[in-house]
Amino acid sequence: MTRRHQQIAEELRLAIADGTYPVGSELPSESELALSHGVSRGTLRQAFGTLQSEGLIGSRQGARRTVLSTTPSQSFAELRSFAQWARAGGRTPAGLVLGSRRAKATEAEAAQLHLTPGDAVLHVLRVRTLDGEPALLERTVYAGWVAAAVERLPDDCESVTQSLYDEAGVVMSHGEHHLDAVAAGTTDARELAVRRGAPLLRVRRTTTTPDGRPVETSDDRYKPDSVVFTVRNSVQANPLVRTAPD
Repeated sequence: MTRRHQQIAEELRLAIADGTYPVGSELPSESELALSHGVSRGTLRQAFGTLQSEGLIGSRQGARRTVLSTTPSQSFAELRSFAQWARAGGRTPAGLVLGSRRAKATEAEAAQLHLTPGDAVLHVLRVRTLDGEPALLERTVYAGWVAAAVERLPDDCESVTQSLYDEAGVVMSHGEHHLDAVAAGTTDARELAVRRGAPLLRVRRTTTTPDGRPVETSDDRYKPDSVVFTVRNSVQANPLVRTAPD
């Protein structure tokens, strides 16, 4: 169930996107918005926090929140599904499973999913689109314990993350991401409509439940013109860690 602060954040997000609150303008005061939405200031501040993490608004002590952007960025400070990110930016997401198969976990997959080599896993190849255009090719390996729930989802499921929660109660809470660039292989080129060898942004991710149980590990390859990842850091917090390539 969507929480009230999430609903308010979505309403404000849409109002920013449609120009009701253009870049540089101020949002109504906390008291005005709390009254109009019938919520406490605490709930409203949770909604503001979400919009700030997306880079849509900023705040200064003693001043109203100011609109900084009309397009949410994908932040590494929070875990959001592809569909959630796309819809937050006013885009229409879709997906289609191109193939799936049961297999035995390799040593690398077992290490990422906290399994024993040879344990059952599910491999899924899925293309994601934005506004009807291919944007991302996912090669996902699901732990065996969630495989049956994934297989029950329709091939054109828009949000696997949301559907697994709705249908099986699986909560994806934490994620680890590794970014690099790779050359498009034959399958990448065909499904993303790019030339073979074209540069792609690769995000290798592993997602876990709140108690740390791995759900999936994935190799996601984005067309370079489809998404921008943004990292906001400070001397107090830095969600991005640099590592040497594997």
